[in-house]
Amino acid sequence: MTDLDRLFDFAERSRVPDGGFGALGTDGRVLPGPQETWIVARMTHVFGLAHLLGRPGAADLARHGVVALTEGPLRDARHGGWRAGTEDGTKGAYVHAFVLLAGSTAAAAGVDGGRELLDEALGVWQDRFWDDDAGLAVEEWDAGWTRLDGYRGANANMHGVEATLAAADAVDDPGTARRLRGQALRSAERIVHGFARERGWRLPEHFTDGWVPLPDFHRDQPAHPFRPYGVTIGHQFEWARLCLHLRAALGDDAPGWLLTDARDLFAAAAGRGWAADGHDGFPYTLDWDDAPGVTARLHWVLCEAVAAAAVLGRVTGEEEPLALARRWREHGEAFFADPSTGNWHHELTPTGQPATGTWEGQPDAYHLAQMLLLGDHPVRGSLAAALR
Repeated sequence: MTDLDRLFDFAERSRVPDGGFGALGTDGRVLPGPQETWIVARMTHVFGLAHLLGRPGAADLARHGVVALTEGPLRDARHGGWRAGTEDGTKGAYVHAFVLLAGSTAAAAGVDGGRELLDEALGVWQDRFWDDDAGLAVEEWDAGWTRLDGYRGANANMHGVEATLAAADAVDDPGTARRLRGQALRSAERIVHGFARERGWRLPEHFTDGWVPLPDFHRDQPAHPFRPYGVTIGHQFEWARLCLHLRAALGDDAPGWLLTDARDLFAAAAGRGWAADGHDGFPYTLDWDDAPGVTARLHWVLCEAVAAAAVLGRVTGEEEPLALARRWREHGEAFFADPSTGNWHHELTPTGQPATGTWEGQPDAYHLAQMLLLGDHPVRGSLAAALR
């Protein structure tokens, strides 16, 4: 079975001496190329979780990430916010959601500078990305915050829900925490209880600036790593799980649809996704008729399936999702686990051979670390809150 300590050992090799973290190859060396903010932020979050678990040296690694995000070139000292990377000055909601998550986890873990990162990231998220009229986040600005792209996406909003729930658990002010949880609820209501439910639990990912779905978006780039065409199975599992975290965070104020929608979205992803092309595992995407789209197996999709099943089973006390979590985890251990690294291969062919059609190497530890932790800890608004 995959060991969390071995995964952390591998992840530590992503540390870049002059600041932040880099994407890792299968040999444990940082891949060449520009540094990307989402990688730095996700690894900072992972090491913050490791520090909450009491891992020696994790606090220093989390602090290393915090410094990179507050003092390094990824932060735009002139205009505010964070560049997508050292060679990309755009300001995206996806990237900022992970910076907010990193700051929230670092603050919850007591990492030096984490509170300041949380405060700054939350201010940027609220001022630049949260659209209160829509109840959702906008997608991407240019470097100087002068031009807002017309695209809107569910993926960035999904991670925005994750990040705002984590921030709500980490901020000191109860009023701010309530407001953030309210925003997360509004986003989940529009995306899950609205768009996904209305389409028979086929979740659209891409939208116009007026939030009209774009079902043909990226039909010519079906394996895009962040905005693929069609239904993304892993995101349906993630949204289902986030509905359950949101339900836990809201307590008695949680609407009943959070649980029923989580069940239905999970069931659709599991029933339509597993072995859709005749091979065990989940393909990356389905088309709008539930036929396999991109048949590559991505590790994060299986991680999110296991995590969602484990959380659903823990919330409901039912054996069926727990049995699925065990079955899917065993499949991951048999096919994805890389004994040479302690990580999982990030991409496989449908028959289980390592592949690089969408991802090269084993860039980060975010999805696998969370999968390993979510099945063993109580369901809260955020993982940091569960560990703390």
